[in-house]
Amino acid sequence: MPNTPDRARRVVVDPEGPMLVEGPVEMLTDDGTLVTSDRFMVAVCTCRRSRTYPWCDTSHRHRTRPTRDNAQDTHNTQDTKHTQEEA
Repeated sequence: MPNTPDRARRVVVDPEGPMLVEGPVEMLTDDGTLVTSDRFMVAVCTCRRSRTYPWCDTSHRHRTRPTRDNAQDTHNTQDTKHTQEEA
């Protein structure tokens, strides 16, 4: 995939996410592998947590599940608000 000088490629850097590159894209990885994507916009992983590295799979996002205690506290808070409104 040769470079074309007719226009510059746009790259968008998100400090909390991937680097977005207008495609199509060829990338040479640190181990010498050449990977390509024909997509119009490519998300390149910058956190190295991606299972599909060098492409982003959103592994950078913080994912938390509510604990049982948090779910119980939320339930009790809702009951308290409902009881206070009735009084």
